[in-house]
Amino acid sequence: MAWAGTVDDFKRHVEVCSAPEVNWCDSRIKIPRGARHAEPEEEIRANRCREATAVAAGGFDAMMMTAPCNAYGKRKHPAKVETVENYHAKLEGLRATVKNLIQNENVKVIAFQEVKSREVIEQVLGGFAGQFNVCIAPHDAFQTVAFAWDKSISSVPSIANNCLPNPDLAIAEQLRDESVRHRARPGLALRLVINGAPVTFLNIHLKSGCANLKTGRGFAGHKLTDSDPACEVLNRQIPIIEEWVENVAKESPRFVLFGDFNRRIDEEEMASVVKSEVRTDGTDPVGPNTKDEQGRVKSSYLWQEIADGFPAMHQVPLAYTERGCTGLKGLDHIVISDAIQQLQTRTLGSRKIAVVKKRPQPIVTTDHCPRVTVLEL
Repeated sequence: MAWAGTVDDFKRHVEVCSAPEVNWCDSRIKIPRGARHAEPEEEIRANRCREATAVAAGGFDAMMMTAPCNAYGKRKHPAKVETVENYHAKLEGLRATVKNLIQNENVKVIAFQEVKSREVIEQVLGGFAGQFNVCIAPHDAFQTVAFAWDKSISSVPSIANNCLPNPDLAIAEQLRDESVRHRARPGLALRLVINGAPVTFLNIHLKSGCANLKTGRGFAGHKLTDSDPACEVLNRQIPIIEEWVENVAKESPRFVLFGDFNRRIDEEEMASVVKSEVRTDGTDPVGPNTKDEQGRVKSSYLWQEIADGFPAMHQVPLAYTERGCTGLKGLDHIVISDAIQQLQTRTLGSRKIAVVKKRPQPIVTTDHCPRVTVLEL
């Protein structure tokens, strides 16, 4: 959803970023590709920007609940682009995109990433807001994950425990710098009863910056045990996801794991890695995954570690991408349990649906195209 908030959230973003002491600076530390650490000058620049932004926002916590100054694009003249009119166009694009998914694609369960609040989800649902239940994972930063699901598909009415957040996935990205305290996004489980049996949907948005296994598309390939800062964070999320999935599978054999993996797990699957190579110590991925003092594990691959057969899982392949569907590719995936796979009477595939947008549209609707599939449950 590309930093989707309300118009008031956007106005606050502009207010903070246009403050003279901030002047639309980028508070993120830029690490050159192939390097493990940023240059000292870059760290100084980013720290100064972060401190100024925190002051303008009213403190670190308030800053984390405000979209960063580069959230909606890098601009030479941001004041000309970062306007309420342009942000309205983004929200209108999201609303039209969601309308298409519901009205024309008959989508019943939607997993959202990069949203701030329940309010903005209800806004993009538009005229369908009364038809859908909504829940969102609490988080102490702007970006979180959420669900919207059609009230008609579950035999159990909406109750508080329909949605269970997984705050453990929101790990601290910087282990040594307590002054920064950036955290990854949490996870969210949606439990429904469909045709008399439980189905659990798991919504994730994992750490970015370690997407490729093989070098390509201008990005270096990495295993998750490489000494790369982003890969180390994603590596620390592996045992959390694995434990979450295993616990869910015990109570709900029918489950779906989907969202923004920020990792080409399809590329990992095609690599045909043998079991003895999944972990650097050669142990079987079915067995215990030993963590070091910082929470890192020996797992070099995300897919082979979490899909170790216990429980068995299957990726839903991407069969078609609509014309006009641009933006980030290879990061969003749909994974189903073996129990769901056994129910399907047709060969499963998924499609990427084009996002609705105007031309020109200075603030993009979103940088990911929705990925959809039809499951027989």
